[in-house]
Amino acid sequence: MTATALARKYRSRNFSELIGQQHVVKALTHALETGRLHHAYLLTGTRGVGKTTIARILAKCLNCETGVTAAPCGTCSACLSVEQGRFVDLLELDAASNTGVDDMREIIENARYAPTSGRYKVYLIDEVHMLSKNAFNAMLKTLEEPPEHVKFVLATTDPQKIPVTVLSRCLQFNLKQLPPDLIGEHLRDVLGKENVAHDDVAVQLIARAAAGSMRDALSITDQAIAFGHGKLEAEQVRTMLGVVDTDYVIRIGQSLAATDGAGLLAHVQMLYERGISFDSVLQELGVLFHDIALRQAIPAAQISGAWDIADLVEAFSPETVQVLYQIALTGRRDLPLAPDERAGFTMSLLRMHAFVPGSADADGNAPTPERTTKPLRARLGPRVEVAIPALDVIQKAAEMPQSAPQVSPVIQAAPTRSEDSFKAAAAPTPSRETVAAFPPPGLASVPSISTSTASAFDGDWPALVARLPLVALTREFARNSALVKVDGNTFWLALPDDKRTLIKHQAKMKDILTEYFGKPIRLEVELGDIKNTPAPTLAKQEATARSERQIEAETEFLASPFVQALVRDAGAVVHKETIEPVDRPLK
Repeated sequence: MTATALARKYRSRNFSELIGQQHVVKALTHALETGRLHHAYLLTGTRGVGKTTIARILAKCLNCETGVTAAPCGTCSACLSVEQGRFVDLLELDAASNTGVDDMREIIENARYAPTSGRYKVYLIDEVHMLSKNAFNAMLKTLEEPPEHVKFVLATTDPQKIPVTVLSRCLQFNLKQLPPDLIGEHLRDVLGKENVAHDDVAVQLIARAAAGSMRDALSITDQAIAFGHGKLEAEQVRTMLGVVDTDYVIRIGQSLAATDGAGLLAHVQMLYERGISFDSVLQELGVLFHDIALRQAIPAAQISGAWDIADLVEAFSPETVQVLYQIALTGRRDLPLAPDERAGFTMSLLRMHAFVPGSADADGNAPTPERTTKPLRARLGPRVEVAIPALDVIQKAAEMPQSAPQVSPVIQAAPTRSEDSFKAAAAPTPSRETVAAFPPPGLASVPSISTSTASAFDGDWPALVARLPLVALTREFARNSALVKVDGNTFWLALPDDKRTLIKHQAKMKDILTEYFGKPIRLEVELGDIKNTPAPTLAKQEATARSERQIEAETEFLASPFVQALVRDAGAVVHKETIEPVDRPLK
């Protein structure tokens, strides 16, 4: 015998049986009870949330032999005909298969005739957004002023593709996706009526896999019953859906909490051998960190996963959980771009491991107390947030007598430095010899610029930039850089953090300086605050000059006897924002 699919067998037959769309049921019920019926309804929402079901229930309500009612009897010939799909006055049209204007003209022609057996003709046009532009235009007039005996019900999963001229003629209802808890409750009721043995974990897995669609949930349940030989068990449902076991996810979380990098790699190997989808693992990790964050914020909150996370709630700080959650989301997004899924998943776990406080360093050394007590923020990404080294040294240099010749630095992408080298660089030094030792270890043994070349540069970086043959973004890099100091053939520049994208033009700037001085030049750039550098940037000098020129132009304009006469005698009003400096003085 052929069994009826659960999605068809348990389709709602009246509004009281409809699951999860109470806002639509309430509006239609009141309209039917008060007789305030619209001539055209538009039902929107994702697949399997009840659009066609509501249209058929509405057809029953309008044509029930007991009269127009919100509670059709379900036993009269009209109600039974609608349920069985043979009611002649309910015309269902699949717009995906009948997209042309000729199909729409046929509907319009038939709409003029009275119903055959019912009270109303109900036209249900499914996936209406698939109609052609000409078909929409053909139905506009009839849709706006249909005969009294005609009702239109349009259904679509993509309302953005429907012309606004059609939308404005319809009463629109947006059907919501159903929450997993509501789907699970309905599935338990259905399984009880079908006498199917099941466990709650299996029902939860199906409810989540349905993604808000009751029809999908019932279809998956049908498949799971067949897969499980007439019963639903969590392990079999996981295998069928390809969902990772929650134990695997918990173990990964425990390895992260213990900063066990070797354990994480062992988990990757185990998942790979079992053929488990790495995308689904990252998805479940996102659910895990979501539940942990929820429990940390609200201990009594209901979580979505069926797992014991009490230890993990205590193991991670709220800040760490937020970072791990974001890495899980980013890892899923980047998985298709990885060399292969295993590599992408491994990198996501290693990224999580790197950002957990107390993780071993790059050499595999165990975490020290100093490392574990540092805030997480200090370990996120490259240290571009560190202020320019030795700003107090710069201030000391700025206060030195101007008789000493000033020299300028050159910038090169700074190699990663240890914290000790930053501390050493930041130590204040009163003597000029110490300032000369400013470059970090590894840059001290560089060829020096000749005395004649050094004397040719007077330390005025903006003036040097103005002389150099710079174009486009290389010039912007130089204009926005401030000279910190020059040591030998090394120029040290500071670049504002908001201009960090310009640092990619550092190599071109170095080549231009090398060509200009005729000697190899090293260029060292730091990102950070440039307020305390000895000299302003060329961009700042130009901005200051423009501001002064603007003030001068406004003063000169307002002092003009002609302007003063216009203001005094003609009531003119001066808008200062329209005054612009010119090359010649105002007469």
